[in-house]
Amino acid sequence: MNDAQRYSPERPQRVILGAMSTPRPHIRMEAVTETARVTPLELFFDLVFVFALTQITAFMAVELTAASVLRGLLVFAMLWWCWVGYAWLGNIVRADEGVGRVAMFGAMAAMFVLALSIPEAFTDLDGGLSGPVVFALGYLAVRVLHLTILWLAAADDPGLRRQLLRFAPSVAGGTVLLLVASQLEGSAQTLVWAAALLADYVGTMLAGASGWRVRSAKHFAERHGLILIVALGESVVAIGVGVSARPISWPIVVAATLGLAVAAAIWWAYFDVVALVAERMLSRAEGEQQARLARDSYSYLHLPMIAGVVLLALGLKKVLEYVGDTAGHELTDALGPVPASALFGGVALYLLALVAFRYRNVRSLNVQRAAVAAVLLALMPVGTRIPALAALGLLATVTTALIAFEAVHFAAVRERVRHEGDAVVSVFTGSSRTE
Repeated sequence: MNDAQRYSPERPQRVILGAMSTPRPHIRMEAVTETARVTPLELFFDLVFVFALTQITAFMAVELTAASVLRGLLVFAMLWWCWVGYAWLGNIVRADEGVGRVAMFGAMAAMFVLALSIPEAFTDLDGGLSGPVVFALGYLAVRVLHLTILWLAAADDPGLRRQLLRFAPSVAGGTVLLLVASQLEGSAQTLVWAAALLADYVGTMLAGASGWRVRSAKHFAERHGLILIVALGESVVAIGVGVSARPISWPIVVAATLGLAVAAAIWWAYFDVVALVAERMLSRAEGEQQARLARDSYSYLHLPMIAGVVLLALGLKKVLEYVGDTAGHELTDALGPVPASALFGGVALYLLALVAFRYRNVRSLNVQRAAVAAVLLALMPVGTRIPALAALGLLATVTTALIAFEAVHFAAVRERVRHEGDAVVSVFTGSSRTE
């Protein structure tokens, strides 16, 4: 019997660690079972991530340039990798029991410090601690705590411990490079940040997946679906922030409604069918194949999905500022190149990530979503030539038209996927492969 078989979800252990023979409450850990669901503590943890997303959007909006957007996305990718680690941890050890609970609260504290330091992640402000150094050390604290708890949880799982040993160098390399970047400025600093990300992301890929465990496919898929909802919630917050302290007006009402329509289309595109299919495919997979599918589909491919939502939030924030600030803008004013690119490009990135997500799971291509993504990319220059409100209206029209087309044209397929749990394989073969 190999490691993956010995520690499969079908053979759950209620308490893991060598501590099974030393049952002291303060070191108790409870293994996740196959039927586990996301815990309230994990949702509480995600509230810190919401704050971090808000900070990132604000960071990019202060000086809305291509460089600030790039830096904001680098910060997001760093924080995403922190969150991903605890999504895997919560799928092995119950987050609300024993040491798992302590680890989650500790990680929340470190993540909150990271979020607070985002405005100074690249440029230190006068007085106080060095912002870039605080960010790097906070990142190290989040990752070391994650590795430590996983190491303890893997006391009776040599395969997972070997995986952690292969994984640890990427954590160390990313942190060292962040510390180096904290002493640099300008383009050199941005390049070293990018190198830190490569060290983490590529290092994780090169370490393989033979030792990772998915104890509950339902929990793992639900965890990532909820974090997408969290990101969409931040886009709704961006709509409100964009018109804070502004008197309500018809342009604001229209813009807010259009923004919510776009957010609703994004929600529908993921949760109507795609999320259900992906969860079932993950449940069907076993051993290393399941771990690789979880890593690729959720840890990696949800990154561009949520990055797209963050960019959309930035674009929505600027549109609402344009229509709400009657003193500084006219309703005929067009968005600048960066906010227009964020508005259309964010949704395009999201749709392309969904196309890749589906292909990784069922090896079929969603042609219409890829085509709409291409159309949105082509519309980015148009967004700089028409009024900001019209640009948002155009985006809402395209996205809702896509959803309406899929809902009508593939109605029978949708019904089978949503109401026949065993239909997932047959639906995505033959004539329905491009749904």
